[in-house]
Amino acid sequence: MLKEYLAGNSLFISHVPDWQQAIRMAAQPLLEKGIITNEYIDAMIQNVLDNGNYIIILPKVAMPHARSEYGSKGVGMSFLRLLEPVMFPKNEPVELFFVLASNTPEGHLELLADLAEALSDSEVYETLLEIETEEELLTIFDKK
Repeated sequence: MLKEYLAGNSLFISHVPDWQQAIRMAAQPLLEKGIITNEYIDAMIQNVLDNGNYIIILPKVAMPHARSEYGSKGVGMSFLRLLEPVMFPKNEPVELFFVLASNTPEGHLELLADLAEALSDSEVYETLLEIETEEELLTIFDKK
């Protein structure tokens, strides 16, 4: 399931100036496809400002998301891999972003469960920190 959502929704960039720009960049594929609005992107950033780094789910991995009423029009996921990590508040570096969107409170739960299962595999996690192309990303999730 992850592979279907990430195909065509993945970006690989060497550097962005800060974590806010990283979230904006990571969300871009979903914005371009009309799955989310700019309001949704602003809400993801505001969530971090209001609630801290709770979106950092593993070292170097963040999962930005917001409530559906802030501009999610469907279920989707996008991915951003940065070669140079960005620093979140409290000096937490992040290189991988999985943006989640859902138009219902429970619409993304299966997708979230699949991602959590994949990331709990240390081999998958370590490999994700090394990939440089969408093809490599999709190969990882071929089996998931």
